[in-house]
Amino acid sequence: MDEKEALRVGAAVRRRRRTLGLTLAAVAGRSGLSVPFLSQIENERARPSPRSLHRVAEALETTTERLRAAADSARAVDVVRADDEDGVRRLVRGRHQLSALEFIGEQDLGREFQHRNDEVMYVVEGAVEVEAEGRAHRLARGDTLFLSGGVRHRWRATVPATRLLVVSVAEHIDATYDSRR
Repeated sequence: MDEKEALRVGAAVRRRRRTLGLTLAAVAGRSGLSVPFLSQIENERARPSPRSLHRVAEALETTTERLRAAADSARAVDVVRADDEDGVRRLVRGRHQLSALEFIGEQDLGREFQHRNDEVMYVVEGAVEVEAEGRAHRLARGDTLFLSGGVRHRWRATVPATRLLVVSVAEHIDATYDSRR
């Protein structure tokens, strides 16, 4: 592992620890590493050896490969160029925490959706009708609709030149609220 890669893993370790609801002390107990050393790893002030990273990964119920992949995706920079075709355009490529799609043209997907995480719909151009929670919402240019995770909904563009941006927390991320914390 080179220095740059070692430094990147700190944020991934912190995110994984927090996702599991663990304290640094708990991870220290599971891994046999000290709390100060784990804190330095998370704050990217220390470089874990391959063995130490393996111990951290086991304590976080994951693998070193997954921690490295999470670190790489957290720092990704990717440009998606515009195109003029009708259809669906993925604005975020790869496996990241956010999903972003642009729907272009007169879309009527004819099905109901239910996502586990929150999403936002923003009308860039045109108009959209969204049915959610038994109510119809008519959205025009510049309007935004927020849907919390679990809300069943369907939508359709009502104007031919509609451009709808849909941004959500990716399905592989567990962003559900736990009231016990």
